[in-house]
Amino acid sequence: MTGDAILAAAAADLWAAHRDRTPIPPLTQRYPSLDVAGAYAVQQVNLRRRLAAGATVVGRKIGLTSAPMQALLGVDEPDYGYVLDGMVITGDTIDAAQFCSPRVEPEVAFLLRSTLRGPDVTVADVRAATEAVAVALEIVDSRIADWTLTLPDTVADNASSGAVILGDWVPYTDDLALPRAAATLRVNDRDVATGTGDAVMGDPAAAVAWLANALADYGAELSAGQFVMSGSFTAAEFVHAGDVASTTVSGLGTVSLTFT
Repeated sequence: MTGDAILAAAAADLWAAHRDRTPIPPLTQRYPSLDVAGAYAVQQVNLRRRLAAGATVVGRKIGLTSAPMQALLGVDEPDYGYVLDGMVITGDTIDAAQFCSPRVEPEVAFLLRSTLRGPDVTVADVRAATEAVAVALEIVDSRIADWTLTLPDTVADNASSGAVILGDWVPYTDDLALPRAAATLRVNDRDVATGTGDAVMGDPAAAVAWLANALADYGAELSAGQFVMSGSFTAAEFVHAGDVASTTVSGLGTVSLTFT
């Protein structure tokens, strides 16, 4: 197969896996030549499909920013994907059956008042461009069977995106001190993980700056009015129908979600 044919075939495989809620073997097993650059091209193919079907991009997500998540998947660098309007949960329940193998993560979302375009975006630039931040519970999901991933596999799969529920937006002021903010992840009545903001590249704002600079390589930017999921404070935890997951981030509050 030619390079373009491999990208098209890999995108079609992931599209079918998402549509049918049926995981597939790792793309890198079937297409050994698929690298990270090719995986981002695959991601864009399926984004165009979703936009053509009427979806709207409302945000971006950064994945694999913390050591626990990188260790979990055996990678050594972050990745990123997109968030569509239909991926933002507006109630307090969600059908677990719409995912393949969901996990939950505690995060902070940044709502941008102005556009960030790399290269050379700094934490100070992120602070100036951010209108507000919010506690977020992200559902990560993998269309790759058993979460048996390499970096190209998760990149192609939109950084293993699933959905997200956001808490109330809080003005982004100096007293929030996000690197020192503490997150607790609960499933049912049990604390399953804790972490602090400095697990996210030293500062969640640094992750947002990293993304703005990474997107510059593709002529893209972080747009005003959209939000950015900055990455998990902890490792992710599996959830199933009947579970109640919640996360609290100090200074930002709590958000909770029931899986039906």
